[in-house]
Parts: sequence; C-alpha cells; structure tokens
Amino acid sequence: MEKVTESASNYRHLEKMSTLELLTNINKEDQTVPLAIAKIIPQIELLVDVIAEKMAAGGRLFYIGAGTSGRLGVVDASECPPTYGVPFDWVIGIMAGGDQAIRKSVEFAEDDKKLAWKDLSEHLVNEQDVVIGIAASGTTPYVVHGLEDCRAKGIITGCITCNPDSPLAAQSDFPIEVVVGPEFVTGSTRMKAGTAQKLVLNMISTSVMIKLGRVLDNRMIDMQLSNNKLLDRGTKMLMKALDIEYEDANERLLKYGSVRKAMDMAKG
Repeated sequence: MEKVTESASNYRHLEKMSTLELLTNINKEDQTVPLAIAKIIPQIELLVDVIAEKMAAGGRLFYIGAGTSGRLGVVDASECPPTYGVPFDWVIGIMAGGDQAIRKSVEFAEDDKKLAWKDLSEHLVNEQDVVIGIAASGTTPYVVHGLEDCRAKGIITGCITCNPDSPLAAQSDFPIEVVVGPEFVTGSTRMKAGTAQKLVLNMISTSVMIKLGRVLDNRMIDMQLSNNKLLDRGTKMLMKALDIEYEDANERLLKYGSVRKAMDMAKG
C-alpha cells in the first residue's frame, strides 16, 4: 500500500507555474496542516500528560529521528534550556548519524536498526524517561527499532508520524499520527509533514514546560538572559510584575540573574 506521504501531489507541471502560482499553491497546502493537527489533539494531550508526570518525578524527554525529523527534534530540545531555564539534559534530541548529520546527511545511518538504542544508552535512558520517535514515513528503521528496544526495556514511547497505521505507531504507547496528505512536491516531507511535526513538537514541549511551572501567567520567567533583547524583555516583565521603574527592574534582574529570582526576592 502506498504511503500517504509518498502519494502524488495534487498539482501537476510545477515547472510551468509562475512564482505567484507556486507561492499561492504552497501556502494553500500549508493551511491544511493545523486543521489536520486539530483532529488529533486528544492524542497529543495523552502524551503531554504522561511526559509531564514522568518529568515531574525526575525523568527526561528524548526525541529520536533521522533527516528532517531528527533535526526538528534537536531544534526543539535545544530551545528548551534558553526559553525555560531548564537543564540541558531535561529534553534531549538525538538524530541518526550524530551531530554532524544536523548539517550534512550521513549515509545509511537511518537504516541502522541498533544505532538508536546505542545512542540512547549513552545517555543512560531508563524507565523514568519518555522517548518520542519522529518520522514522517513511520517506517525509518533507526526510529522504529529504537522505540522497539525502548518498549522492551519498559520505557514509555510516543511518536509523531504522518502516515496512518505505521510500524512506528505500532511501537508507540502514545502514537500521534498527523495525516497531512500529499506534498506539493511529491514525497518532499520537509514541507507539510515537517511543518506538522514542528507544530506538534512546539505543542508538546510548551505544554509540558507550562505544566512543570516554567511559565507564570504568560511569561517565560525562567528564560536565560543570554542577550540584550532578553535582558530588556526580562526587565519589562519585572517592571510590570513589581510596578517599578525600568532602571530599578534592570538592576534587580542583573543582581539576581533571572526574573523568577528577582520576583521571589521582592516578595521577601
């Protein structure tokens, strides 16, 4: 049976389209992605809740993937520490071929059935953790067998895939199947499928961090103050929270190193 992600584009003769036609049609297809996600929010909810429960008890979240899917996982994981001030080993992104594969593909790495477990083992993955496999096709050996090995060790698994009834979903305790249909360029899953995966990853990590108390009201009070833009943002957060002037807020922020600590100290 043909995979949905490999099915023929709904558009023909792309090379004959004008620039405006190309952009308009790509945008038209992109608009279908959030609608597909809306249909499976209850499945995402189940996974978020189990991740939050495990992480609150000291567990970690792992993403494993290859190619575009792996890169998306690495990006989402790498953004959690600066955004929410969490340790770098709370959310870990691993991709087939290692860090060098982030920029340049490593031949046949995604076909190695034992490599994912080897990579996970280097981080001492265990039953306290949750591992999410990311693969648009749902058939990538690195990811499928990585989850299979995790389940054999009693580790909770989830997945994000864009084909229904895939081998990856079969190895997932909490499968998320976002079926976005044919790509604008046939089989180019970095497009709608990649967008869907990025959106779902955003939903998962953001919701988990909120549930773990890393957001107050709608503010990132634990963010790392790593540049002037973030210092300014943090200062303005304190101005509003404590009803003080900019200079006072900035001085407190620099003294205590985070919005949360400055707010806590002001409370006494």
